[in-house]
Amino acid sequence: MSLYTTLHLHNVPAGKEADYATWFDGKHREDLARLRGFVSADRYEVSREQIMPDIPQPWRFMSVYEFDYPAPQIDLPALGPLLAEARDAGLIDDATESERIHTYAMYSDWVSSPNHRKDKPFSGVSIILANFIAGREAEYHKWYDEVHMPEVSRVPGKVAMKRGRLSPLQIEPVRYCPGSDLVFCAQQTDDLLFTVKDFSARARGVSPSGVAFQERSSSGSTARTVHYFKKISGTEFWSGGVAYDGDLSVYPADFARPAG
Repeated sequence: MSLYTTLHLHNVPAGKEADYATWFDGKHREDLARLRGFVSADRYEVSREQIMPDIPQPWRFMSVYEFDYPAPQIDLPALGPLLAEARDAGLIDDATESERIHTYAMYSDWVSSPNHRKDKPFSGVSIILANFIAGREAEYHKWYDEVHMPEVSRVPGKVAMKRGRLSPLQIEPVRYCPGSDLVFCAQQTDDLLFTVKDFSARARGVSPSGVAFQERSSSGSTARTVHYFKKISGTEFWSGGVAYDGDLSVYPADFARPAG
């Protein structure tokens, strides 16, 4: 079995948002359940809060499909016709050819930190369409696995991470992807601004927690885009404050509101 994640980044025509949601949580889920290796599917909407606000956010919505494929070459293409249904029904706004479907072969499943409340849903996710410096791939993976993933997933509100490589097998329409690798991060926070702010503070060594990230490895390319999304599908939503296996009282009142 092989773990795969497909990201469907898209826009929906104005006034069709409810129709898309009905299709996704109705017939689409029923069809997905019949695919071999299907694990989960969720929808997200782009967040107002972003860690790199100057980066364009061309998509309002992202659907995330998780599979554990018996045979990727056979099974992955079966998702294509199901996504085409939304396009054929006029539920995708692709006037500027902004729609993207990127499939990644994952290096592992979610790696959780002590922050993670595994009995609760994610509040949202962030994706980095990332790259490494040519000739330094092993160094890049070692830094991510041993240094960066553990430190990032301990930020208040960040709870788990996983990564993957862009698959040579893709679903149409196959369009430009700016990253060879996916960095996928899950949040459990009802104050994303706080989480993003402390992430930035830890990276700069000025967090009220006293925690500072190690210096970013030069094996990771600065050619990357970062996108934060909030969960909008399903019946269960995060309502537990800021997930953190630490002391939030060290943060001043004007830094963030206390966890619920």
